[in-house]
Amino acid sequence: MATPLADRIRPSALEDVVGQKHIIGEGQFLSNIIQSGHIPNLIFYGPSGVGKTTVARIIAASTNKRLHKLNGTNASISDIKDIVKEIDTMFGYNGILLYLDEIQYLNKKQQQSLLEYIENGQITLIASTTENPYFYIYNAILSRCTVVEFKPVEPAEVEKALVRSLDILGKEYCCQFVPEDGVLSHIARGCGGDVRKSLNTIELCCLSLGSSEDTRIITMDLARKLTQKSSMKYDRDGDEHYDILSAFQKSIRGSDPDAGLHYLARLLEAGDLISPCRRLLVIASEDIGLAYPQAVSIVKACVDNAMQLGLPEARLPLAQAVLLLATAPKSNSVIMSIDAAMNDVRAGNAGEIPEHLKDSHYGGAAKMGRGVEYQYAHLFPNHYVKQQYLPDSIKDRVYYEYGDNKNEQAAKKYWDNIKQD
Repeated sequence: MATPLADRIRPSALEDVVGQKHIIGEGQFLSNIIQSGHIPNLIFYGPSGVGKTTVARIIAASTNKRLHKLNGTNASISDIKDIVKEIDTMFGYNGILLYLDEIQYLNKKQQQSLLEYIENGQITLIASTTENPYFYIYNAILSRCTVVEFKPVEPAEVEKALVRSLDILGKEYCCQFVPEDGVLSHIARGCGGDVRKSLNTIELCCLSLGSSEDTRIITMDLARKLTQKSSMKYDRDGDEHYDILSAFQKSIRGSDPDAGLHYLARLLEAGDLISPCRRLLVIASEDIGLAYPQAVSIVKACVDNAMQLGLPEARLPLAQAVLLLATAPKSNSVIMSIDAAMNDVRAGNAGEIPEHLKDSHYGGAAKMGRGVEYQYAHLFPNHYVKQQYLPDSIKDRVYYEYGDNKNEQAAKKYWDNIKQD
């Protein structure tokens, strides 16, 4: 009984695995690969508790290769060498299948020690990771493997695992566990797509009943108390963090206030106050910009208020900032223009500053021609005089294009009228 419930009910066949139908459903590519019996090197990427280990074990059981299991958190070079030693023995006659969990924890040298053997087929590698493999796994390994992405399991699929678990727990405790209406749905939604988390919760509910009755009722109140607070996966240094922030900005940029509030809520519920504050300040200039210049000041005030208030009250000024930005007119002329200018500078398109623009506030400047022909714009009508400001090599370069919003078009009309004279 000491074995975790997730291991006790772990499926031994693909059809019993909940979720991941996009890769192991009937006719899907991973199912077809397994049925073919020719297993390539694979990297399973996805969050915890979604079936990566289960599918890897099913694949291993379907082959006649020698199976070895390592975990990247404690594996060493000597462990890998011990596996390699079996290649030319009777144990490795049909090849070796290495299941390497948490491969991202292996250093470069450890990963490279496998290269020769996975390339020539003597070792078939099935690795799993919760981190983005394109960031954490070395290219030499990636180029020899197929990355398979596992998704969080949908609540309806999680419920199937919960029903199965209650049947098994009932047999183990010689009773019948009966959940109240909505209990399984509540736990399934509260696990954030992590089947293991949901199974831990349902087992804890059963253990908490402490009754010798043949029928034991799992109440909604008990389920609420034992279901973990956060229904989402969130790692401030991981993919989920950047995915949420990306969705947050793109929703506001797309003028969807509801989606903006949703992703803000996910960040705040995880206790992350800094990230949405920083991103809102960026959005005010990157996506709103000159279409509503006052947005920068208002968002800055909202962010300052949020930082002074702290959570939970900080949700109010931040929600105000989200709604303001999502419903404001949009312009990306700020980021497009500064990036165009910076690209020129990085490419070496700088050139000599025109003599009339150089500093002339020192003795001898005039003798060097510094500032001699400069024309002070405020001395002319409308505070404008035509003169060259960019270096000669890029004197006709245009970085800023007026946006099609009311504010920028008004500014364009103003300057078109002045500069045409």
